[in-house]
Amino acid sequence: MSRPESQDTTVSTPARLRLAIGRLNRRMRLESSTDLTPLQTAVLVALEEHAPLRLTELARREAVTPPTMSRAIASLDEAGLLERRADPSDARSALIELSEPGRAAIERARTARTATLRSRLDRLSAEQRAALARALPALEALADVEPG
Repeated sequence: MSRPESQDTTVSTPARLRLAIGRLNRRMRLESSTDLTPLQTAVLVALEEHAPLRLTELARREAVTPPTMSRAIASLDEAGLLERRADPSDARSALIELSEPGRAAIERARTARTATLRSRLDRLSAEQRAALARALPALEALADVEPG
């Protein structure tokens, strides 16, 4: 027995999409593991896109507390993946940006995750791959929708 479209859209589709995205994300993390935690990866990506940033700005962007971000920054700094410099507008603060090894780490992580996803896509039928390709504009729009 099939559900009416309105019920499918309000209940089943969001739940199924959430589960599928969550499972896929977990499997990609496991299958393409790097030495970086998800938060460390997110920090490096944020720095790549928006650097230089203060620690408090990074914490806000990633929705974590400043102490949590401080620990992530400390481990990335110890690994040589970022650089700190004095903030010219506030001597008490530091601006954080990627180092060249940090850029290389992000590229390695992207390459590994893309390869993992490519391998998973190769296991699908041509019809399933085409359906995913057709769904990409909607998925990209969904990812860019602002909350609220």
